[in-house]
Amino acid sequence: MDERIDTVTGRARLEARREPYWARVEKGAFVGFRKRPAGEWTWIARWRDVERKQHYHALGQRPDYDTAVKAARQWFVQCEGATPKTVTVADAARQYVEDRRTRKGELSAKDAEGRFNRHVYDASIGKIELAKLKAAEIEKWLRGLVRKDDEDADAERRSKDSANRDLSALKAALNLAFWSGLVASDAQWRMVKSFEEVARRRERFLTLPQRKRLFAAAAPDLKRLIKAIALTGARPGELANATVGGFDPRAGTLALSGKTGRRTLPLSVVAAAFFRSVSADRAVTEPLMVREDGSAWHRFAWRDSLREAVTAARLPDDVVLYSLRHAAISEMLTAGLDPLSVARLAGTSVTMISKHYGHLVQDHIRAQLSAVKVL
Repeated sequence: MDERIDTVTGRARLEARREPYWARVEKGAFVGFRKRPAGEWTWIARWRDVERKQHYHALGQRPDYDTAVKAARQWFVQCEGATPKTVTVADAARQYVEDRRTRKGELSAKDAEGRFNRHVYDASIGKIELAKLKAAEIEKWLRGLVRKDDEDADAERRSKDSANRDLSALKAALNLAFWSGLVASDAQWRMVKSFEEVARRRERFLTLPQRKRLFAAAAPDLKRLIKAIALTGARPGELANATVGGFDPRAGTLALSGKTGRRTLPLSVVAAAFFRSVSADRAVTEPLMVREDGSAWHRFAWRDSLREAVTAARLPDDVVLYSLRHAAISEMLTAGLDPLSVARLAGTSVTMISKHYGHLVQDHIRAQLSAVKVL
């Protein structure tokens, strides 16, 4: 019996059966046509690896042989360059979270996982196969993250800034999948660009008198957290997650874990004395910075407590704990610390320091130059 599957007439003559009818596309690569008793049909691809193991991939109901072969060839390229397994965007995202957990720690993993939970895992983009992912689909996903608010003129800029960070996390996951051999090309997402000119330098700088007013108005437990940020320039979340054991009173250092990984900060004499006082006679596993009831800080607790202190201190309502980190970094730079040292202390990059605080460095250099007598 003629078992041709490349023509409509040939496929019509075939008997229904479970085993597909196969046609060779190239060496080790075949496309198959499965005809069912009810008259339905599906296409399937078959590929043989170097160890002569057969792999199969369902192509679904393609309208004709040429379309089925085209889809099969795309999968064959994937098999040759990466893996015959079907890997989705969500699969790549989950792999990236585990990679962050291993390489950077739990905080980094949670940050990525939170973004993927909100925008990838249950979204349509998460279900797309990596080999079939197109730049246009990523662009559509990115635009879908943008929000507008008629009552808030800055809402769109902020949402684009946030969307850029989500895109960076997604691209990092896709790049890891490419480097891991799960997809043959990274060309599609390399074409997708982030929104431009939406990141704004943190403008809210608290002067020393303002910082003193805020400190005076804060509750006792918030005072301790404010002082810890001011003395280290650390992120609030990093200090909230720090343990008593992370402070080494002999070496005068504090170990922190954040989104850029784990780092150990050398402390000033004043900072070391402060952390010695808040950690005295406490177990090494306890949180270093605690609330009045002994529990660890979390962002909702410090948000509400800080809001009360900001109001009492008559400060602008956009003051947040990050404003104190910003102030600490600014003071380090204007005091003459070099950007690389400040970047290491703050757990960020020199690029970010230059981007957000470069004007302070320039001002400091200008002041030093003005003091130089050349004639």
